[in-house]
Amino acid sequence: MNTLIFRTMAPIIAVLMILFSVFILLRGHNEPGGGFIGGLIAAAAIALYAMAFGVGETRRRLRINPVVVAGIGVIVAASSGLLSLFAGAPYLTALWLPMDIFGVPGLFDIGVYLTVCGTMSAVALALEDGEEGH
Repeated sequence: MNTLIFRTMAPIIAVLMILFSVFILLRGHNEPGGGFIGGLIAAAAIALYAMAFGVGETRRRLRINPVVVAGIGVIVAASSGLLSLFAGAPYLTALWLPMDIFGVPGLFDIGVYLTVCGTMSAVALALEDGEEGH
């Protein structure tokens, strides 16, 4: 499975998948998509890269442990609701910046994206690492 064609195309496909995952994340408020499915697509891109180049190389390229990314995502998602409390509204009330550009739902989606991407990447890398040992 680890052919020259696969190793050549994997980085290109992974970058395209990451870009598509960000697109899905950002369109999630108004259309189907959002943080969860965007995070899954990003994690699939990381898994694809790991299949082509190995877990060690993938972890070096990531530079940040995926579990740390998941933790940051949980903090971002949970703290996004605090903005509503500061405005005197119930927790996670959808507050928006002027002209409805960005708000609490977008910040929550980014937290979900980071959580899902980090968690699923950690699982995929752990599974791939187990297979490399055999």
